[in-house]
Amino acid sequence: MNRRNFLAAAGLAATAPLYARAGTPAPAGADMKSLPTIKGLGGIEFYKNDGVYLDSGSMHPVSVGSRATLDAYLADRMGDPRSTSYHQDPIRDRVLGNFAQMINADRSEVTLVQSTTAGEQLVLRALGLPAAGAHVVTDTMHFFGSFYLYEAMAKLGVDVTWVRPKNNRIDLDDIEAAVKKGTKLVAISAVSTFNGFQHDLKRVCEIAHAKGARVYADIIHAAGCVPLDVKATGVDFAACASYKWLMGDFGLGFLYVRKDRLPELQHPVWGYYQLNAFQSHVYPFDPPGDDVADYGVPEDASGYFMWGTFSHMGIGLLDYSLDYIQKVGVPAIQAHAKPLTDHLKTELPKRGFELVTPMESTAPLVTFAYKDAANRLRPKMKEAQVDITISRNRFRFSPSVFNTMEDIDRAMHALGTA
Repeated sequence: MNRRNFLAAAGLAATAPLYARAGTPAPAGADMKSLPTIKGLGGIEFYKNDGVYLDSGSMHPVSVGSRATLDAYLADRMGDPRSTSYHQDPIRDRVLGNFAQMINADRSEVTLVQSTTAGEQLVLRALGLPAAGAHVVTDTMHFFGSFYLYEAMAKLGVDVTWVRPKNNRIDLDDIEAAVKKGTKLVAISAVSTFNGFQHDLKRVCEIAHAKGARVYADIIHAAGCVPLDVKATGVDFAACASYKWLMGDFGLGFLYVRKDRLPELQHPVWGYYQLNAFQSHVYPFDPPGDDVADYGVPEDASGYFMWGTFSHMGIGLLDYSLDYIQKVGVPAIQAHAKPLTDHLKTELPKRGFELVTPMESTAPLVTFAYKDAANRLRPKMKEAQVDITISRNRFRFSPSVFNTMEDIDRAMHALGTA
C-alpha cells in the first residue's frame, strides 16, 4: 500500500462505522467525523472539548489525521471490504526515515524499541553493564524512572556517581569532576522531565569522550519539540518513546546508536526482527545445510537492537505525525510554545509560585514547586477543566502546537495565587 492509497483508505474508513461486519454495535463516540476540531500550527487538527489541555509533556493528544491512519490500519485488520491490502514494511521504513531526518541521523543508526526505558536498558546491556567495578555517571535531573535503574546497578557492583543540581541546573564543572579515566557511561536526559533543564549535550559529550566514556541521552522531551542534531552533539546513544512530542502512542519508541560505536558493543539481544536474510535447513524442500538455518544480520542499529514485535498501530499514527513535524519544522514548533512558556515564567512568580525551570530553557516545559500541590490544586483545576501535570509537591505546564495564550490565561486564572 502506498501513501496515497493508505490515506484514501483512511478517509473511506472514517466515513462509516467499522463494526457492522462483526455484527456488534459501535461503542459510544465511535463516529467522530462530525465532532468539532481545533486547528494548531500548520493546520494540524485535534478534537476540541470544553477544557484546556496543557499536559502534552505527559501524553500528547492524537491528531485527527493520525486517527485517520489508525482507522485505515484497523479497517484492514478487521477485514473491512473497503480496505485495500495494508503493507507495514514501507510505512515502517518511512517512519524510521522521518525520525532519523528529524534528529540528523543516518537511517541505519535508528531502530524501533518499545519505550525509552527499553532503549536505555538495551544500551546498558550492549556496554556490558552491570559489571562489578564499572563506573557510571548520571544526575538527578535524569528521568526519575532511571533512579531505580542506576540504584539497582549500584547494588550489582557498578560504581554510580550521582551529580546533583545547583540552582535547578546541572553544572558542567560537576560533570567534568565526576567523569574520570575508565568511566564507562554518562547517562542523562537532554531535557529534564522534572523542570525542562537542557543540558549542553555537545559539551557533555566532549567531557565524556575525553576520558573514554560514552554518552546516553534520554531525548523524550527533546525529539519533536526542541531542535536536536545527534551528529553535531556527538552523542553515542539516545532513546525516546513516541507518545509525547512525537504525537504517537504508548508501546513504541526509537533508539539511536552512533554507527562507529557498533564495533565496541555486545549483542544485547537476539531476535527475528534483526535479520535481513533467513534460510532454514530443517523444513520440507529446504536446501541442505550444516546448521539449522543461515542468517543475515546487518551491522546497523536494527541488527543489534530490534529484537521483538513492535506496535503496528503506533507506526500508523507516526506516519502522519512525523510527516507533519517534518513539514512544519521543530524550530517552528519550539517558537510557537516560547511566548506561552515565557508568559508563565514571568507571571506566575508574581503570584507567589516558585519557578524551578531555568529562564533560559527553550523546552515547552515549565515547572513550579508548590508544597502539597496534589491536594491543593487537583480539585480546583479539575473544576476549571484545565489539565496540567500535578505531582505531590510541584506542577508543570507543557503547551503544544494547538495551545494559545488564551489557554495560558485560563489556566493561570484557575490557579489563582499561591
